Amino acid sequence: MSPTKHNKEKKEPPPPLQHKSFAAYPAHTDSVSASVPYQRNVWDRQDRWIVAALTLLCAFTRLYRIGRRNVSSWDERHFGKFGALYINRTFYHDLHPPTAKLLVALSEVMAGHNGTFNFKGEYPPYVNYVFMRQFMALFGIGLAPLAYLTCHQLNMRRRACVLAALFVTLDNATCVMSRFILLDAPLLFFTAASLCSVAGLQNSRHQAFSRTWWRWLLFTGASLGLVASCKWVGFLTIGLVGLYTIDELLNMYSDCLAIKTLASHFLARVLCLIVVPLIIYAACFKVHFVVLNRSGPGDSRMPPAFQASLIGSPLGHQPFTVAYSSQLTLRSLHSGSGLLHSHAHRYPMGSQQQQITCYGHSDTNNEWIIARPQGEGFNDTSSAPEPVRHGDVVSLMHRQTKTMLHSHRAHMAPVSTKDYEVTAYGKLGWKDRNNNWRVEIVNEQSKVVNGELHAITTQFNLRHVSTNCLLSAAAVKLPSWGFRQTEVSCSREGSPQLLANLWVVEKHVNARLPKADMRSMVKRSFLRDFVQLNIVMARSNNALIPDRDKYNHLESDPWTWPLLLYPMRMLGSWKKGDIKYYEVGNPLLWWSSTICCVLLPLQIFLYFARRQRKAPAVWAPGEALHYWNGAKLLWGGWFMHYIPFFAMGRVTYIHHVLPALYFALLLLAFEIDYLCRRILQNRLQNVIVGIWAVAALAVFCWFAPLTFGYSGAIEELKYRQWLPTWNLYRDKYMV
Repeated sequence: MSPTKHNKEKKEPPPPLQHKSFAAYPAHTDSVSASVPYQRNVWDRQDRWIVAALTLLCAFTRLYRIGRRNVSSWDERHFGKFGALYINRTFYHDLHPPTAKLLVALSEVMAGHNGTFNFKGEYPPYVNYVFMRQFMALFGIGLAPLAYLTCHQLNMRRRACVLAALFVTLDNATCVMSRFILLDAPLLFFTAASLCSVAGLQNSRHQAFSRTWWRWLLFTGASLGLVASCKWVGFLTIGLVGLYTIDELLNMYSDCLAIKTLASHFLARVLCLIVVPLIIYAACFKVHFVVLNRSGPGDSRMPPAFQASLIGSPLGHQPFTVAYSSQLTLRSLHSGSGLLHSHAHRYPMGSQQQQITCYGHSDTNNEWIIARPQGEGFNDTSSAPEPVRHGDVVSLMHRQTKTMLHSHRAHMAPVSTKDYEVTAYGKLGWKDRNNNWRVEIVNEQSKVVNGELHAITTQFNLRHVSTNCLLSAAAVKLPSWGFRQTEVSCSREGSPQLLANLWVVEKHVNARLPKADMRSMVKRSFLRDFVQLNIVMARSNNALIPDRDKYNHLESDPWTWPLLLYPMRMLGSWKKGDIKYYEVGNPLLWWSSTICCVLLPLQIFLYFARRQRKAPAVWAPGEALHYWNGAKLLWGGWFMHYIPFFAMGRVTYIHHVLPALYFALLLLAFEIDYLCRRILQNRLQNVIVGIWAVAALAVFCWFAPLTFGYSGAIEELKYRQWLPTWNLYRDKYMV
C-alpha cells in the first residue's frame, strides 16, 4: 500500500461546522457532549405546574380588592369614556392608536354598559366597573407566564425563569397600573409577547422554515402589530426586533450562507415582520373608522370630507356650490393649521394691522363673506345667486370685524420672513387692489367637475392679485402675542400643490341656495383617512410640552425613573378616608435592575479585553454564546425602551418606564443566575435565588397598602417613604 493511499485512508473527517449563530445555543449535533450544560430547555409537566402557580400568584396581586375604589380613578375618566364612545359609535380624537381602547370598549360591552356614563365621578350601580377592571387586569396577569416562557426560550435555568416571573409579579408599579381601566396593561402584555416571540424565534434558528420557526416568526409579527397599535411607544419594540433581525441576517451573510437561502430568510422576515405588523396596525384603524360613524367631539381635527361623511355632522347638509355673498369657513389642508381666522388684535411689528391666523377650533371669528372685488355683488338678493368659478377675482370680508383679507409687499410675515405679511385691513367697498384674491381650483374630489367652487370637495389656491403670492398656512406657530395660533402668510415660492397653500370650504351658509346631502358628494379613502389621523395624533403628541415654570406632581423626567425619585400619586385627593393609590415601584427591584443594566456594558468590555489579551478562558463550552445572546437581547430591550425618552420633548410620566423595566427585571434574573453558576455550588445557588425571591416579596408587601388602596391617614405610612423626594405623605412643592 502506497504512503499516499495510506494517508487518505487515515484522514480524519472534518469537524462539524461551527455557526456564528444569533441563537441562544449552538446547533445540536452528535459531537456535542451530553455533559455540556448549555442545551435547549424542554417544556415538561413541571414547567406547566410552575407556570400555573405563578399565574395564580400574579392574579392575586392584580385582582385583590380591585373594586375597592368605586370612583373613576386616574386616566379611567379618559379611556373609560373612549370605550363608551365606541358603544355610542361617536367619533373622538386621542393621541394613541385604537387597539387598547377597543379592548376597553370590549370590556364595557361584556360588562353590559350602555354607553351613558361619562366616567366622571362615582360609578353608578348600572356600571359594572369591577368587571371592566378585571378584564384589563388579565393582560397584567399574563405577564408572569410570558416572563417564564421568555426565559425558558432563552434557555435560562428553571430557577431563573421562576425568579424572573416573580420579579415581574412583585413589582408594585407594574401591579398598580394593571388594576385600572388603562392602556398600560395591554401595552406591557404585547411588549412581553413580542420579546417572548423573538426569544422563541432565536431558539428555533436551526430549524429554519420549519413549522415551529414559522410559528414564532408570525407570532413576532402579530405581537409587533398589536403593541404598536396600543401606544406608539410600541414602535420602540419594533426597533428592537429590527436591530435583532439585521444582526441575524448579517451573521448569516458572514457564515457564507447560500444567496438563495439568505434571500429566503430576508423575504420571510419582510413578510412576517413588516407586512404582517402593518396589516394589523391598519386593520385596527379600519375597525376604528367602521365603528365610529357618528359625529362627535373629535371630528373637527379631521378633513372636512371625513367630517361630512359622519352621521349627524353639521357639515353633512349645506349648499354644495359656493356663490357670491355666501358665508364661509376656510380650512387649510396642511394638517395642524386649522381654519382661517382673525380677531381684534394687531401685529406688534410690521404693518401693525389686524392679525390673520389659523385656529383649530370652531369660533365665530372663523367666518368670512365672499364678495366681488371692492364689494361688488355683496348682499345682492335681487338676482339669482352667481357661483364662484375658477379664475374669479374675489375679496373676503371678516364677518365679525368687517375688515378685508389683505396682503402687501411692504412688510414680511413675522415668522416666515421669506413670505409676505397677511393682515385684515380695509372695509368692503374700498378700492384697494391688495384686498383682491384669485380663486384657482387645483383639484375636485367630487364627480361634479364644472369649474365651479364647491363646498368640501374643491381644493383651491387663493392667489394675491397684486403680488402673485399664495395664501399659505404651514402650521408654523406664532409667539404668545399671536396666542400660539398658526401663522398665515403669503408664499412667494411655494408650489400650488403644496398642502400649506391648498384650501377647502369647510362650512358654507347661504339661505338662497338649496342644501345638499354632502355624504353622497364626498369620496372617502381609507388610506387618506388613516394617514391623516396618524398625522393628527403625531401633532397632538408633540403638543404635550411640559411647562418647566410650573410644578406638576404627576410629571417626571426620564433620568429620575431608574432611581425611583418621584413616584406618582394616582389621584388628587390625599385625605383620610380617601382610598389612595401610589405608583411606586419595588425599590429593591428597580435599583438592583438599574445597577445591572448600567454595569452590563462594563462586564462585556472586560470579557472582550481578556479575550484580546488572550487570557485563559473563563467560560465553559457554549457559555459565552449563551450569555452574549441572552444578555444583548434583554439589555438591548431595556436600552431601546428607555433611552429614546431623553430625546422626546413631550410630557413624561413614571409609568412610561414600565416597558423598559420589564426587560430590566428579566435581565436581573439572568445576571443572578449567571453569577450564581460561576461562583457558587448548586445548593448555594438555590439559597441565593430563594433569598432574592423572599426579599422581593417582603418589599412588595411593605408597599402593598399603597398598591391595593389605603384609606387611613397617610401619615401612618410615613415610614414607608424611603427617599426625601417622595411625596407620599407631604408634597413640599405644593402650596
